[in-house]
Amino acid sequence: MMNITLPHMPTRTEKPRNSGFTMVMDKGLSLRQAEDFIEAGGEYTDVVKLGFGTSVVSKNIKEKITLYKQAGIKTYLGGTLLEAFIVRNKFEDYIRHIESLKLEMAEVSDGSIELAHDKKCEYINQLAKHVTVLSEVGSKEEGIIIHPQKWVKMMKAELDAGSWKVIAEARESGTVGIFHRNGGAHVMLINKIISKIPKESIIWETPQKSQQVYFIKLMGANVNLGNIGPDDIIPLETLRIGLRGDTFFSYLPDDIREKNMQKAE
Repeated sequence: MMNITLPHMPTRTEKPRNSGFTMVMDKGLSLRQAEDFIEAGGEYTDVVKLGFGTSVVSKNIKEKITLYKQAGIKTYLGGTLLEAFIVRNKFEDYIRHIESLKLEMAEVSDGSIELAHDKKCEYINQLAKHVTVLSEVGSKEEGIIIHPQKWVKMMKAELDAGSWKVIAEARESGTVGIFHRNGGAHVMLINKIISKIPKESIIWETPQKSQQVYFIKLMGANVNLGNIGPDDIIPLETLRIGLRGDTFFSYLPDDIREKNMQKAE
């Protein structure tokens, strides 16, 4: 809910969202920090990922999950933790673990371990019988290049296996997968993906502001974005609706844009 409305602002989707979806990365917030984050940005947050294996060493995890649930925010554990269970042959224990936390969502990834793709899809299919599944495509390692056609093939297979949405890997640094080492967008790869996969089925990891701007300009206010820092949720929302310099002219009519850009010159 906005405090005021102005002409020529895009309409944002409302919860529960299928598009315009925002995933926030919690890398170990305290209960008090989580409460502050919810008060400030909970309305604009759809899901929270308890990043990588932080849920194992963070305090008050069950209480924090309850806080998020009460705010209408679903929570899930980082895919790296599932990989830690899988590599130890403890997949059934993982299912019991997320059930003990009363989680409604899980992430399947293979960024840290070698995992045959058909086996990954099998894990997706099994988990989808219990919870809503997000699956992550792309390597976490710098310098590993996956051909665009392979990205598309894997995304399609994972959606067919039961993933609700697929996450395009960029890591919390934003320097791998769909981005180059310098953080710039891998344009050819991204264009190939969106030509073959429905936009609402993809969450793009965009930890850096420039990356958020890129996807908002490419696909509009209601693009699905992930790996957003808790302190960045309000700044991101202003980017989405054109109330920040980087997207200021994105939704204005041509005559207003041309007039004001001429003045700037």
